[in-house]
Amino acid sequence: MTPKILKTLEQLEKDKNIDILCAVESGSRAWGFASPDSDYDIRFVYKHKKDWYLNLWDQKDSIQFMTEDDLDGSGWDVRKALKLLAKSNASFLGWLFSPIVYREDAAFLTHIKSLAINNFNPVSGFYHYHSMNKRFEETLGSHKMTLKSFFYAIRTALCANWIYHNKTIPPVLFRELYPLIDTKYHAILDELILLKSRHIEKSNEPVDACLIELVKQIAVENTRIKNDLTNKTSNPKDFNAFFLKTIS
Repeated sequence: MTPKILKTLEQLEKDKNIDILCAVESGSRAWGFASPDSDYDIRFVYKHKKDWYLNLWDQKDSIQFMTEDDLDGSGWDVRKALKLLAKSNASFLGWLFSPIVYREDAAFLTHIKSLAINNFNPVSGFYHYHSMNKRFEETLGSHKMTLKSFFYAIRTALCANWIYHNKTIPPVLFRELYPLIDTKYHAILDELILLKSRHIEKSNEPVDACLIELVKQIAVENTRIKNDLTNKTSNPKDFNAFFLKTIS
C-alpha cells in the first residue's frame, strides 16, 4: 500500500501547489492493533509558497481526501499545525511521533518534535485522553463493547495515566505503554491484539474480565489524580521563529 500512498501524496502536491513536510500513519495501524479492515489514516503537514501567507483574507488551512482503496487523508497547513501544537494538541502529537512515516523533511520533523517535547503541557494532554476514555469506558463489559472500543478504552486510560506519572508525551505504540501495568497482563493483551488482527473492526469477540477490570481501575486512578497536574505554558517566540524559518 505504501507505493499507492506515496503516489497519492505526490499528486496532491501538484494539484494543490503545496510541499508536504511530513506524512505519517495515524490510528490503529500506528498504535499497533489494526484489524484487517482498518483504514489507512494518512496524516500530513504541508506548506504553501511564501506569498500565500501574505494574503489579507483567511484561507483554507486543511486538506482532506478519501480514495476508493481506503486511504483516508487529512492534512494541516504548517501555520495551523504549529498553533495547535502550541496548545499541546494530543491528536497532532500522535501524528508527529507516529512510528510509521511515509514522507518527511528530516530537519523539519526533528525540529518540530523538539518543540513538541519542550513545550508539552501535561494538563492539556491528560484531559484529552481522560475525557475520551470516559466515552469508551461506558461500553466496557456491555453488549455494545467491541474489540475496537475495548482497545480505545484501554489506550486512552493508559495514555492519561502515562502523562500523570511521566509528565511526557505518551508513546504512540500501544505496547510501549505496558510498563504502566503488571507484567501478568502483557501476554493476555498480546493475544487480544493478535485476535483483533484477524477480525473486523466491529468484532465483539470476548475480552478477558481481568482486562476490563484493569481498565476500570486505571480510570478510577485517573479520576482521583486529575487535579494534581501542573499547567505548562508554551513559548510563542520559539513557535513563530520556526514558522518563519519553515516558510522562508
